[in-house]
Amino acid sequence: METAATADLHHAPTGFVGSSADYPPITTFQDAKAVCLLESVKLWTIAGPIAFNILCNYGINSTTNIFVGHIGDVELSAVAISLSVLASFSFGFMLGMGSALETLCGQAFGAGQVEMLGVYMQRSWIILTSACFFIMPLYIYATPLLRLLGQRDDIADLAGKFSIQVIPQMFSLAINFPTQKFLQAQSRVVALAWIGFVALFVHIGMLYLFIHVLGWGTGGAAMAYNLSAWAIAVAQVVYIVGWCKEGWKGLSWSAFNDLWPFVKLSVASAIMICLEIWYFMSIIILTGHLEDPVIAVGSLSICMNVNGWEGMLFIGINAAVSVRVSNELGSKHPRAAKYSVAVTVVESLMIGLSCMVVIMATKSKFSIIFTDSKVMQKAVADLAYLLGITMVLNSVQPVISGVAVGGGWQALVAYINLFCYYVVGLPLGFFLGYKTSLGVQGIWIGMICGTMLQTIILIIITLKTNWNDEVCK
Repeated sequence: METAATADLHHAPTGFVGSSADYPPITTFQDAKAVCLLESVKLWTIAGPIAFNILCNYGINSTTNIFVGHIGDVELSAVAISLSVLASFSFGFMLGMGSALETLCGQAFGAGQVEMLGVYMQRSWIILTSACFFIMPLYIYATPLLRLLGQRDDIADLAGKFSIQVIPQMFSLAINFPTQKFLQAQSRVVALAWIGFVALFVHIGMLYLFIHVLGWGTGGAAMAYNLSAWAIAVAQVVYIVGWCKEGWKGLSWSAFNDLWPFVKLSVASAIMICLEIWYFMSIIILTGHLEDPVIAVGSLSICMNVNGWEGMLFIGINAAVSVRVSNELGSKHPRAAKYSVAVTVVESLMIGLSCMVVIMATKSKFSIIFTDSKVMQKAVADLAYLLGITMVLNSVQPVISGVAVGGGWQALVAYINLFCYYVVGLPLGFFLGYKTSLGVQGIWIGMICGTMLQTIILIIITLKTNWNDEVCK
């Protein structure tokens, strides 16, 4: 029996069905429904598996926090700082550099140059592995750096020890992200979802074995973290070599050609992403200077962890809309690129509002997953309304950032992020947190204001974009 959605497709104008030509202009409500349906199917066919994979990867971080949180509050704060500050720094920097591959592979695939994808991926492996060696001193000297930033000695010592133990995980990202972007550009994402799903379950098993059975504490958590990360990276490479013959033609010396232009785009992408990651990372650092830092950092870390679950979903949507925009621009379909952005923003906003409702309804309960401490649970409940607002903002902002990556606007967005986050948001958060009685809530309110300003500016830029010019570029 024909569904309403199928009927919409069947009765839509011919130009709206198929991918060989650009969409015609929308002139009726029926046209709008048809475009919304087609773009939703295209978006979620890509975004669903990507988001599931990223959620599983983030689940590795989150379950590590959960298992460690039941060891003790100091252990929770120390590992949370290590994962929220140092691991988030490397994650953001490497993800940002890998996003250059998202632009190049997406547009190359849209233009039919599939053979270039494997070369681009190998070039990205070289650049990202080199970047790991520049990041590594931050892990090695984490303890003195955290003390310099004002963290309590016992928290800084344990966080520094854990950071050194998870250095292997950082190097896995140099393989993981380029392989992800290679597969995403071709919409070959189901394998990513399965790999992430299996890795998460194996990781939970290793955490239980290493922490509860063998009693290895935070050292066991670090070992499970490293093994899971490298299992994901290796599995993705095996899949590409074995099942992606069109894009993968074997190792090539061409990967060493034109490295500098690739580095410049990678660095611009990394700065764009990192300015966002560092911004939210700085909340944890500033909170460490408040009175009773164990409760303040712990409660904020739990909220950031929950926010991260939603954030990982929207990183998946970010990647999907980036693939859609870059593919359509590479195929010379400006109107399809424009419509894909509009549909994605509306659907993402609806998801963000739904997440806010869930958080407000369970504000006194959801922290039980992370801690047994009643004091910590009360502190988390007091921050729930800010978490809900942040979730709504985070539903739109990553989508617009994904549009920027798909269009190759990374450098422009980096400047916008620098102004909104570090000229407006961070000073305002510092003032409200330290010069008023708001404390950690004041720091977070300032951060929200910076994010809101950045989102508004990016929306205005997107609305004023001439998509025909983007195709020419």
